[in-house]
Amino acid sequence: MAIFVPVSGFLGAGKTTTLLAAARELRARGHRPAIVTNDQGCDLVDTRLARTLTDAVGEVLDGCFCCRFGDLAEVTTTLVEAGADVVLAEAVGSCTDLRATVVRPLRAYHGDTLTVAPLTTVVDPVRYRAFARAWAAGLDDDAAYLYAHQLAEADVLALNKVDLVGADVPALVSDLTRRNPSALVIPYSARSGSVTALLDRWLAGGAEDRPDEELDYDRYAAAEAALAWLNQEVAVTGPLAPGRWARVALASLSRAAAGTLVGHAKVSVETEAGMAKGSVTSGGAAPTLDLPGPPTAANARAVFNLRVAWPPATLDAACAEAVRAADAACGTTSTTVGAPAAFQPSYPKPVHRLTRD
Repeated sequence: MAIFVPVSGFLGAGKTTTLLAAARELRARGHRPAIVTNDQGCDLVDTRLARTLTDAVGEVLDGCFCCRFGDLAEVTTTLVEAGADVVLAEAVGSCTDLRATVVRPLRAYHGDTLTVAPLTTVVDPVRYRAFARAWAAGLDDDAAYLYAHQLAEADVLALNKVDLVGADVPALVSDLTRRNPSALVIPYSARSGSVTALLDRWLAGGAEDRPDEELDYDRYAAAEAALAWLNQEVAVTGPLAPGRWARVALASLSRAAAGTLVGHAKVSVETEAGMAKGSVTSGGAAPTLDLPGPPTAANARAVFNLRVAWPPATLDAACAEAVRAADAACGTTSTTVGAPAAFQPSYPKPVHRLTRD
């Protein structure tokens, strides 16, 4: 029986970094892990990043796991048949209701080949505290509503990035436990690779099923539609320093988005000698360079994955300006591949929804 690990969490929580760290440790323990990425669009930075670690990578594109359940089952079956014994599956960051639409259907229709691990929601402490302040002030917009449901349905609340909050960790653990007393809260830092406690829980077996949290699908859909999504490829002609190009492009986007909800902004810059990858998860924040890439390259292929609370046309324009800024700073010339393609996700329509009162 292969183990399927369903992982949710709001955009920018560090799900991909968590799964990469988990895959490394699983291999060190003698397991054969695979990773499944997921997106409302296609051409994913996360897939490219995962493939720097392993070839055992699958994608579910153009919709979340619940709306593309058949694709999820097919991708998972293919990876298991190829030898994977643990499948780490990262849902779209704006997705929720996974217990009813993914966990129970997998157990019901694929329980003869898969053991489903506890539903895990990855939590960014900085994002959590921002939403907690809003709730304390009596504010509850649709994004906060979706976020609260992601917390409430989890069997495991994976409190990531604890290296950024230091002495605040016990208070955060206590507050998360208060919000979801049924969940096990596990603090860790994916960036440092300290995911042992998470793996131990995932490998110990599935969680006991419990009643669903009430979910208003109209509010859920409104929260998803509040963000414009853009996956855009750009051909860059150098010479260039790939890491610097990514950093400048992201800095331009971050400045433009100051005061705006940024789910995440990710840029990969691929060259023959390796890949640079950077990200921003808060408007106005400095970019983080997760992979520096090679010092120089003749040409590159950049891919932008942007999730920002703007109209699609505004996001298209901001991406174009970010490319211009990177070219101006780095002396490069770039050509967008295809037309600007920002969009808002459509209303979620799960293939299966198995509820329990």
